[in-house]
Amino acid sequence: MRLVLVGWGAISAEVARLLAARKAPVKLVGVGQRTPVQNLPYPAIATPSDLAAFHPDLVVEAAGRSAVLPWGEAALQAGADFAPASTSAFAEDAPLDRLLTLARSRGRQVLIPSGALGGLDALSAAARQPLACVIHEITKPALAWRGTEAEALCDLSTLTHPHIFFEGPAREAARRFPQNANVALITALAGVGPDATTLRLVADPAATGNRHRLLATGDFGRMEVTLDNAPLPGNPKSSALTALSLVRLIENRASPLVI
Repeated sequence: MRLVLVGWGAISAEVARLLAARKAPVKLVGVGQRTPVQNLPYPAIATPSDLAAFHPDLVVEAAGRSAVLPWGEAALQAGADFAPASTSAFAEDAPLDRLLTLARSRGRQVLIPSGALGGLDALSAAARQPLACVIHEITKPALAWRGTEAEALCDLSTLTHPHIFFEGPAREAARRFPQNANVALITALAGVGPDATTLRLVADPAATGNRHRLLATGDFGRMEVTLDNAPLPGNPKSSALTALSLVRLIENRASPLVI
């Protein structure tokens, strides 16, 4: 399978390393990038319009929200499937609608990776029947919320107990807290959508890492999944599971066995 990665930050570099170490049946034929990267070990693709010449089967984006639509459209037009890691681009419906319309016309797929989350297979399956409630709770150390709107909603430096400073629709959370927009939109797309999914953001002075807790109830029953994610070594702001989820997605596209 011919793979193109868009972006060459910590996540893409880790994905390439893991694919090589695991000897996956994947050939990384190029890396899309907005600015030149010194010592890039793969051919550089300067613009989305250059993508088709690399004949990719799958294009995986890990370059940020602004890269999703131009590279996604180029990938689908080139006859490749497209997997966007920056799902925050779908905080509004129009970008996803444009990509899905193009995917249908080309017989290709837009693949949403699970990112730093778990249990999305169960949530997505459960959503085939009515869901009564989906709540995604994100807990971080209190001071990790510095530089966000949380500072105006509570005094992060004086908290002594976990404090819920935001609870509302995933779409609103994605707009007001863009650092958490990717996971908010992934949960929403897997379940009941960005307006019916509840995001609960928690500052905890005793927390030592990031925790995701997913709760859902519906005709299927009840589920609760909790993950405490280790950071990505090359970028502590990202979860190691984010890169691993992309590796899983890529390997599933190339493997005769899909789990």
